[in-house]
Amino acid sequence: MRRRTSPRRTPKPQPIGPVQTFHVDGLTHEAKGVARLQGKVTFIDGALPGETVTAQVTKNGRRFDEAILTSIIDPSPHRVEPACPHFTVCGGCSFQHLSDEKQLAAKQDWLKGQLRNLITTQELEPLSDAPFGYRRRARIAIDRIKGDIVLGFRGKASSDIVSISQCVVLTDGLQKVFLALKNTLVNDELAGALGHIELLEDTKGVSVLFRLTASISETLEAAWDAWAEKERIALYWQAPKASKAEVAIAKMRHYDLGDLTLSYHPQDFIQINASMNQKMVAQAMDWLRPNKQDTVLDLFCGVGNFSLPLAQQAESVIGVEVQDSMVVAARENARLNGLENAQFIAADLTKPVNQELFKTKITKVLLDPPRAGAFEFLDSVIKIGPTQILYVSCNASTLARDAEYLVAKGYRVERVSLMDMFPQTSHVETMMLLHKKK
Repeated sequence: MRRRTSPRRTPKPQPIGPVQTFHVDGLTHEAKGVARLQGKVTFIDGALPGETVTAQVTKNGRRFDEAILTSIIDPSPHRVEPACPHFTVCGGCSFQHLSDEKQLAAKQDWLKGQLRNLITTQELEPLSDAPFGYRRRARIAIDRIKGDIVLGFRGKASSDIVSISQCVVLTDGLQKVFLALKNTLVNDELAGALGHIELLEDTKGVSVLFRLTASISETLEAAWDAWAEKERIALYWQAPKASKAEVAIAKMRHYDLGDLTLSYHPQDFIQINASMNQKMVAQAMDWLRPNKQDTVLDLFCGVGNFSLPLAQQAESVIGVEVQDSMVVAARENARLNGLENAQFIAADLTKPVNQELFKTKITKVLLDPPRAGAFEFLDSVIKIGPTQILYVSCNASTLARDAEYLVAKGYRVERVSLMDMFPQTSHVETMMLLHKKK
């Protein structure tokens, strides 16, 4: 995955004009300050609304310019010292210089703009949790630059890897294993055979997955297995050219969700914020209120994150997921949790729906699609005719597109929630409840 020689470094933005003074009056979704000079918009990385700053233009466009911050003349009262020493160069976080309260307010303003054609009287109901130490999964990039091993994340607007000493949004368990890995890999031959490293923490503990780009000796693998056992870490190996690590059933991961336990492959998708996932699922159950008269269709169901809690309250649940391995995991999770009223189907939701879904009257639908949204399947949802649709989205623009289509086809928006799943970043998760008009 990663080249073993030093790659071409991404050039840093170079100033193309003089230092100028700007008054910042807005903030973009990517946390860039918005200023206007002689009527032209300029986006200034690192500037906040209400500030007077100096900056230099680095990109001159017909409609707007981009600039780098050179000094802050009059700082915002909401500016805070970033908790991470790598904030200015690492591409992971974009909001650490803004207070937590104002971060949420900025995301709310942006989301309202995205959903302006859908929400009129509805308020955005915020759902949030701890601002740091929440991330239970991370992919660590690795490279060799000028003979030194570099472990970290991609830089801001760059393909460069930023070597980090800490990451304040990782859980304590992942932070500790990252430092242990960094110290051990520095002079180890394994580093030359790694594409990337995946860190994970769940109810079962901490795990590390090595993605190999070249074969290694049995002696080296055994040495790292011994290291993992000493550190009390579960270690997984993904062979070169393999699409996924081979994992025995006994070594599958699991996480708790209320009184449920969900098993999954260490590379299956799960929400990276455990506390927020608990709150999100609880809110979904509260909004959708499944009962013994309901058959709920859970689309893009994964390993059963929503399906199993739904099955505890509904008459029955049908989960649909494109990945066969996750469907198998969801079925096993239903069995292990004693839920016989949940069935799972493998289907590509970008293609015509399998008519088997229509044998039972569906009363409610839950959608949790990837960033591309669920537009291809919406006509099938409309034909099903559920009374309620709960849409969980990680992309506000595709949510707006899909929800506008549903509204045009006879649904109304009842409730909307901004879920701050990724504090300190610009990412926004949204939950929307739509009800079929009479």
